[in-house]
Amino acid sequence: MTTLVVCLDRSDDVGRRTGLATPVVGWEAVRALVTDVGLADPEDSGVNALLETLRVAQQLRDDDEAVVVAVVSGDRESMVSADRAVARQLDDLVDEHDPDSAVVVIDSADDERLVPIVESRVRVDSVDRVVVRQARDIESTYYLLKQFLGDEELRQTILVPIGLTLLVFPMLATVVGPAEGAAAITTVIGLFLLYKGFSVDEILTAFAIRARESLYSGQVSVVTYVVAAGLTLVGLFAGGLGVSGLGDTHGIVIPAMQFAFDSVPWLAMAALVASAGRLLDELIRDEPLRRSYLNLPFVVVSVGLVIRGFSAFFLEQQGVIEPLVVPTIEFGVVEISSFAVSASERLAFYVAVAFVLSIVGVRFASYLTGPSIDEPELADGPDSD
Repeated sequence: MTTLVVCLDRSDDVGRRTGLATPVVGWEAVRALVTDVGLADPEDSGVNALLETLRVAQQLRDDDEAVVVAVVSGDRESMVSADRAVARQLDDLVDEHDPDSAVVVIDSADDERLVPIVESRVRVDSVDRVVVRQARDIESTYYLLKQFLGDEELRQTILVPIGLTLLVFPMLATVVGPAEGAAAITTVIGLFLLYKGFSVDEILTAFAIRARESLYSGQVSVVTYVVAAGLTLVGLFAGGLGVSGLGDTHGIVIPAMQFAFDSVPWLAMAALVASAGRLLDELIRDEPLRRSYLNLPFVVVSVGLVIRGFSAFFLEQQGVIEPLVVPTIEFGVVEISSFAVSASERLAFYVAVAFVLSIVGVRFASYLTGPSIDEPELADGPDSD
């Protein structure tokens, strides 16, 4: 039984202070790394984490277990790239040493986010959290404050917003008044907290990476997404024009229905263009088509028909739009005179067409992709094994 004792370093403190590349594998290599990191920054808690890694490995060796000691680090480009770097190094360690289990050593809450990555590749028996004891006196408080001011990331996250608040509030209080200035400041602080709380920066970083990869790989969906974004803007603009043409109306139901009635065709077209791009990418890569990609265009059109049907029903009831009139239709000697369709009949027609389209989409996707994995196939009858 082989146990991997791995020390995780998400922010790449090891590489930044020593210039060494990770993973660092082996008892002697990690022990030399302790000296290098300690000489570069004796106050770093990572030194304690490395020593704890060696202590745990020595304890397991005393129990006659085969042990592999390693240090794995991320990089400083972004949190996403750091996690991917750790994942690649763990894959190399698992392929080379084939451990049966792992003991993870960490020294911060940020490093603890890497534990699920380790668990996805090898069974984790223990997570060892290293906490450095500090003296509880004024000198220690001064020392921690000095360390805080020396951390660039913490300074930018905490001190910069506080400094901007103290700088902007007197100007706002002079120009618009103290109450309005305080309201504006608290609004900005609230938006900043939501930005950090929902990890919007990480989402934007991941989106930028995916967009860059799509551009470099030459995917058709990049163009279709841009076209879909333009159609979405056109739909929003058309909906806004429709609402502005209503004049003075009481309530929000009629303006909302008018906005939906005018914008839904454009929005549905945008969704169709975006889904077409994904389908073309799948066909170009010659990969099996996903059922969701094939079914999505039918679902989009069905939902668009239902929304437009209900919005037309309400608008016609209020006299905003005219009833639908079917023109005269001629089939040879047969002639069907024009007639008006009531609001209820129009709504029923839209719902019926949407329902039929959704069924056709499901059957079409099933025909092209075959039965899904979740559907049991009984080739020889219900009693077959």
